Amino acid sequence: MNQAKIQEAFESFLRERGLKLTPQRMRIFERVFATHEHFSAEQLFGWMREEPGDKVSRATVYRTIGLLAEGRFLESLDTGNGELLYEHVLGHRHHDHLVCEDCGRIEEFYDEDIERIQTQVAKSKGFVLRHHSMRLFGTCPTCTKKRERAAKGGAKSSAGAGG
Repeated sequence: MNQAKIQEAFESFLRERGLKLTPQRMRIFERVFATHEHFSAEQLFGWMREEPGDKVSRATVYRTIGLLAEGRFLESLDTGNGELLYEHVLGHRHHDHLVCEDCGRIEEFYDEDIERIQTQVAKSKGFVLRHHSMRLFGTCPTCTKKRERAAKGGAKSSAGAGG
């Protein structure tokens, strides 16, 4: 789905709620769909402050993110650090996430077998699956290597400390 069609869908979503696509909402919408990063509401607010254009308040950023999430234009991702991250999802294939608990790195992945099993489980339990989100938490390869180096360094220093 191209951005013009997504914008039409967002305008329609707003009209159904008696709201208008204001210049501030439009700026937020455009910025959200211009990035392929996961971002927090505060990051988005920072982008709005740094970039030229109509002034956008923090409250407008939060309210617009809420509307975009409610309309399923954005999905939230709770990485467990106390701040939700968002990503736009329309026009993108469904995917799940690996989250590094050390550095916060997020890796997206899609696995046919996992998708099939989730569908089978839902069906076996009598659920009609509408959508899902899977987050796997662990340590990324870079942080794993750092941990291993730190553990080796600690073992060397404690081995030589007895002396």
